[in-house]
Amino acid sequence: MNSAAATAALPPDVRLMNAVSALLLAALVGTLAWGALRWAVRLPTFNFRAIQVEGDVSRNSVASLRANALPRLHGSFLSLNLKEGRAAFEAVPWVRHAQLQRVWPMRLKVSLEEHRPAAYWEARVDGADAGSEATAERALVNTFGEVFQANLGDVEDEDLPVLAGPAGTAGLMLQMWRALSPAAEKLGESIDRLDLSGRGSWRVTFGSGPVIELGRGTEAEVVDRFGRFAQSITQVTSTYRSPLLSADLRHADGYAVKLRGVTVQTPGKPVNRKR
Repeated sequence: MNSAAATAALPPDVRLMNAVSALLLAALVGTLAWGALRWAVRLPTFNFRAIQVEGDVSRNSVASLRANALPRLHGSFLSLNLKEGRAAFEAVPWVRHAQLQRVWPMRLKVSLEEHRPAAYWEARVDGADAGSEATAERALVNTFGEVFQANLGDVEDEDLPVLAGPAGTAGLMLQMWRALSPAAEKLGESIDRLDLSGRGSWRVTFGSGPVIELGRGTEAEVVDRFGRFAQSITQVTSTYRSPLLSADLRHADGYAVKLRGVTVQTPGKPVNRKR
């Protein structure tokens, strides 16, 4: 009698018991193998022998990376979770993005991209207007318009503008600052501060002190309004031989300016000479 015939001759309950036993044995063997594998990958033999860091590292030293990232790394060459490892490096100040790669034998390659600061950021509290100083703690905005936290002392020697607006508008404000800056530069000025109120009203402060109320509108409308002002304001200041103190562009038929000792509203409006 062959084995197939012998198996078929067994009672159904015995065949079921044999099948269950085989499954239990397979599960036991699999569990033992998995446990052995987990034990093996944690052996010192598989520890990283070197971590190679490349890319943007101008804001971080080897010491700062070692102190901030290495304590967050858990696992060996085989067991390290690369996603968790990436998060460990991205938690380091100034690191915007990290990419990790295993390199045989037993090395970890880390490519870093750092934040490049473009402006200071002040998140305006709800309800504050463009002229209010009611803002939250100052942070930084990178060249992508993303807000990030870092030691502000690291950029104290850099000439960065201040953007102050509602939370979530940093990218929009950086874009507006870039769009307005060429017209300001034609006046020999820089935009040191750009404010946006909760109602969408824009306000510019020049490096030399004058404050310009730009009003509301789309980016194209505000930029066009400011551009027309920049083209004509030098004629006004030259005519009255007085420096600009402030301007209000929120007029449908022109703008109002304050010069030192003079208030002017254009076009075709009366001039008030202050004594």
